[in-house]
Amino acid sequence: MVAESRDVVLSDLQIALMRVLWARGECSTAEVAEVLAQSRGIKHTTVATMLTRLERRGVVALRRDARQVHYRALVSESEVRRSMVAELLGSLFGGDARALVSHLVDEAEIAPGDLEKLRKRLARGGREHD
Repeated sequence: MVAESRDVVLSDLQIALMRVLWARGECSTAEVAEVLAQSRGIKHTTVATMLTRLERRGVVALRRDARQVHYRALVSESEVRRSMVAELLGSLFGGDARALVSHLVDEAEIAPGDLEKLRKRLARGGREHD
């Protein structure tokens, strides 16, 4: 998506907005607003403001088509996920990945077989996606 790697930390509402763009590709402000109005009761003006702010940050790009503005994501969901997990790791776990994983194992409901899958993935260096 974007050539340079950077930290992208988003709010819950910004992530919901980005998910619309990730799923649909390029969308008009009205299209994004329609989806978020249905799922979250967000108004068109709020969506327009959020898109403008994300565009200023370089997270989305805009294209004008007559009177409509269309947006597309410049960062992938995996880039945002990576950045936000790194932020969480640093702020809550002091950079200790083992503490984060231990917390997740202790606090989360782990389905049978998931720990074994995780062990195998770690043995492979965590490079492959399931």
